[in-house]
Amino acid sequence: MSNIPYQSRTVQSVVQDFKTNSELSDHSLHPFSTSPEPTLSSLQTILNTTTAIAESLNGFLTLPLADTKLLSSFREYSSIAHKVSTSEQNMRQTMIELRKRTGINYGEDIPLERALIIHWCVSQVEQWATLAGMETFREEEREGHMVVVLGGKILVVDIDFSIDRSNPLSPILGIISVKTSYAVPNGTASSTTDGSISLDGFLAEYLGTYVREVQKEEEDQDTMEAARLGSLIAEHMKYLMKLDQLAAREGDSGLHWFNGIDRLAADVLEPLAVKEAAKVASDLSSTTVPLDIFLMRAHALPLPYLTSPTISFLVHLSPLSYLSLLRTPITNRDVSPRTTLPPLDIPFPIIRSQATSHPRPPGTTSATLVLATTPSPLLPLDPTMQALQGRPSFPLEPEGAKFDSILPEVAEPIDSPEFGKTNRWYLDFTEGGKYRGVVMSQSRMRDIEHLVNPLGTLDDIEPVSVMPVGLGSWVDLIVNPDDGISPGRYTSLYTSPTSSHPPLLLRLTVPDEPGFLLERIPAQSIKQVWGILEIVKEQCWLNEILRGYHWAAEGFNIDQPDESEDVEATEEDLEAVFKGTITPRRIPVNVYITTDLPAIMDDASFNTPRRSKIVMTSPERPPITGLVETSVTYDPSRPRGIAVNISGAMGADLSMDVLEEACRRGGLFGLPGRIWVKAHGYS
Repeated sequence: MSNIPYQSRTVQSVVQDFKTNSELSDHSLHPFSTSPEPTLSSLQTILNTTTAIAESLNGFLTLPLADTKLLSSFREYSSIAHKVSTSEQNMRQTMIELRKRTGINYGEDIPLERALIIHWCVSQVEQWATLAGMETFREEEREGHMVVVLGGKILVVDIDFSIDRSNPLSPILGIISVKTSYAVPNGTASSTTDGSISLDGFLAEYLGTYVREVQKEEEDQDTMEAARLGSLIAEHMKYLMKLDQLAAREGDSGLHWFNGIDRLAADVLEPLAVKEAAKVASDLSSTTVPLDIFLMRAHALPLPYLTSPTISFLVHLSPLSYLSLLRTPITNRDVSPRTTLPPLDIPFPIIRSQATSHPRPPGTTSATLVLATTPSPLLPLDPTMQALQGRPSFPLEPEGAKFDSILPEVAEPIDSPEFGKTNRWYLDFTEGGKYRGVVMSQSRMRDIEHLVNPLGTLDDIEPVSVMPVGLGSWVDLIVNPDDGISPGRYTSLYTSPTSSHPPLLLRLTVPDEPGFLLERIPAQSIKQVWGILEIVKEQCWLNEILRGYHWAAEGFNIDQPDESEDVEATEEDLEAVFKGTITPRRIPVNVYITTDLPAIMDDASFNTPRRSKIVMTSPERPPITGLVETSVTYDPSRPRGIAVNISGAMGADLSMDVLEEACRRGGLFGLPGRIWVKAHGYS
């Protein structure tokens, strides 16, 4: 028994510990979660404990259990151990709940006396820099100016504050400029290199927003928002100091940790976006490109220095989110003077303003490329391996395959407190844990794993054919995330905004495929990033279509018409049935979500990406029997990024361009109604 790690505990106490374990989240049991390492450690502990329990029980089989005195001692010991274990569990649960309160935001402690805000605000900036590991130097106030210098080993940040004391009782603090520079490690004391203009603007924007927020009138102040902005600035400074440490280790060549983002955007990401936008504009015969169509057909839109001192990607917009952007008033300051950006119909300042708003607008999906210090990933990464399934693809710009850049990785040195970990790049879909990840189906998670690790083992898992009751599908995570039981089918009632056709009773059959939350994934090159975002974008298209409607478990939809209502039939109704001109109270539509596979599976089709498809079946026009099948396939080669195909609807005069435009504007599930109108000869 000496090799059992739980000698002083009972089987019951050990089992109870794992019943209260909160580390095993339902959606973190995969390598693409935010922190897969604790989950893996917990699973390993469970395996070790199971082995220990089995050995312990086998050991007791040899004891003389007929001895009543021994059994009484066992019973007494078990009772005492149970009480001790229960007490430990209560204390442990209390500590867990108390630790959860560490992130509570009580608001910024803004001085009530207006004259003290200037000194307090500058001190806040110095405090954030000090906590991040920077040295601070404050110059004396001169002629309405005050300069604060924040310095690391390489990075130097000069903040020029303006101070208006025309009203001594209420002075005003402002941000004139923020200037970054890099000290050359092997140069003289005065050898510096100019920093990034984009980084300067990023820091100035956040500091300016914070300063304006804390100086509002007391009745207009939002202390919670001020505290949020302050915590973000502190996080940005810590991230910059991480880059500063990496740059200092590499000497003069380490400046790429700072200027690499600007070069990546200017030399790789933005040129490809411009070329793809030109192709989309040509297909649409337009000088500007609709943002939603660009996101559907091209690669994700690069937005450097959006929410952190790195680069972000706008992956997808729902029709409602795009419409809200389109209706945002445009001012002269919103028009970007840069000609190196794709000519989108929405100015970049408006896009950036909406993407950085808090909370994030519904229907907006973005990802941020961040550098993090983590243990070795659970999946072995090999940058020399070529990805399968044709990812990333370049249907708009075949020369796009030449655009690439390796994302460097570096291990922590021996003298570092984090020795054994590696600094590597990740695609973060949660904005640092602030938002939920992207709901992904199992097959697309497998495609992503194929992309980052072609020789991985996840692809060996057979596709799920039958799911146990209660396991849930990826559709359940979207339309019914709070209920752990999957109903198998959902219904929704679609009513035409113009009442041009009867209501459509949508009946969605849930795919027999589990779902996961994609939170963070390692990336080693820009091609990998593009490939990952291609897969995520296609999933987001499905997710936002489903989120655009109210779904209820079949049998619980209170909006459905009451079938028990008795309506007296007339001779006119009977004649209308025979002629096929009767107007039903509702049109039943069955909805399926499938994958469009190549017709012929050969070596060429193996590398062809599989495309998502939504299939809807509805009754044919009476007296014709049968069904009309309407399918909408995600297809970046089409002008709007989707392809509509109709089987049936004999005699209906249908325009695919009109139907594709309806899908683009969020009316995908209304297509059967449009087809019904045309099939019945109405305008």
